[in-house]
Amino acid sequence: MSEDRSSGSSKSWLEKLTNAFSDEPRTREDVLEVLYEAGEDGILDQDAVSIVEGAMQVSDMQVRDVMIPRSQMSVVHIGQSPRDFIPLIISSAHSRFPVCGENPDEVAGILLAKDLLPYMLEGRLDEFDLRSCMRKATMIPESKRLNVLLKEFRGTRNHMAIVVDEYGGIAGLITIEDVLEQIVGEIEDEHDADDAEGNIKPFDDEGYIVKALTPIEDFNEFFDVGLPDDEFDTIGGIVTRHFGHLPTKDECVEFDGFSFKVLSCDNRRIRLLQVSRTAR
Repeated sequence: MSEDRSSGSSKSWLEKLTNAFSDEPRTREDVLEVLYEAGEDGILDQDAVSIVEGAMQVSDMQVRDVMIPRSQMSVVHIGQSPRDFIPLIISSAHSRFPVCGENPDEVAGILLAKDLLPYMLEGRLDEFDLRSCMRKATMIPESKRLNVLLKEFRGTRNHMAIVVDEYGGIAGLITIEDVLEQIVGEIEDEHDADDAEGNIKPFDDEGYIVKALTPIEDFNEFFDVGLPDDEFDTIGGIVTRHFGHLPTKDECVEFDGFSFKVLSCDNRRIRLLQVSRTAR
């Protein structure tokens, strides 16, 4: 009996000694180090390295880390007629829209733009009934992990979920594209072509096209200025404040040595700006 215990003890000690000198990764940090070395040695290209790294990071991330906040949601209201919300559908180019009920903290369902198309093509918009055509909304907590959500998206074939906070209020929304972008990087389509080169890009000799969601810190660094960022995080936020209302397309405002012209917006927020310096 003592011999068996001695043998087991020796085996355990030998395994520990072997593991101590093993080159095989034993932690996630070890795996990442091997991954980076494989990229540097040309065994994997950098895209593959980024995808594997992104897949590993997703398991540590929660919905609140990547969701679209409530203030930036493009929504349809249950009392609207198709002629009221069709401009939003066209301008936003989204395929799915939360439908808000009479209570602002209630999402009654999800409208798929494709469900509206037959009525538009056949000239039967007056027959469209939003209540009967919208799909059931999936509600998830902010704390849900992204890898779990991705598995659920795949299993249920849903592409959008409404995120609720700890009090049951609407915190935002998340789509399957938002999750996949954490793994493979930003997914661009034809509607992203105008801003695919970054948040700020030259427009002509004197102007720039700027995404409204550009952080004020990035705007300041690019233009070497010092716009305040204590009240707002994005350039769209501070521009809206100077307008004093939600502007419409082609409206302009000037402040702090810049002229801002609204190029794209919807009934909730500014999307794209044309920015130029004003004469001092």
